[in-house]
Amino acid sequence: MDIRKFAVEETSVLALLGSDDAPMVGEDGKPMTVTLYGPGSKAYARAQAAQQNRMIDKLKRKGKSDQSAEDKAREQAEFLAGCTKEFSSNIEYPNGSGASLTGEALHKAVYSDTSIGFIAEQVGKHLGEWGNFKTGSPKP
Repeated sequence: MDIRKFAVEETSVLALLGSDDAPMVGEDGKPMTVTLYGPGSKAYARAQAAQQNRMIDKLKRKGKSDQSAEDKAREQAEFLAGCTKEFSSNIEYPNGSGASLTGEALHKAVYSDTSIGFIAEQVGKHLGEWGNFKTGSPKP
């Protein structure tokens, strides 16, 4: 039997839940979702390698691995952004001038914002489960 039949999908769609565990729905009435690169993808491997390289660089510079809460949050946001393919079009995050951020800047802003930290937590948990990327797995 070809073992590759057990391979996982490259991406998975996560339907976001609010802090009250209710589905997050945009003004358009559609679910707010995040499309994520899974642990079997090259994008995930790159994000993980970048995370490890940043830690090694920090150790070389400072000689210790202590991280402030802010550093840890920034590091986590970098990793999650590297694993994010896209947000649904109904997710917006205004920049300082009122326009909405896009792409990686949007991803980092959302994952860095502690007032909506439950989003980064959900994304991290979703990424940590290979089963969420199983071929034919239900996408909530």
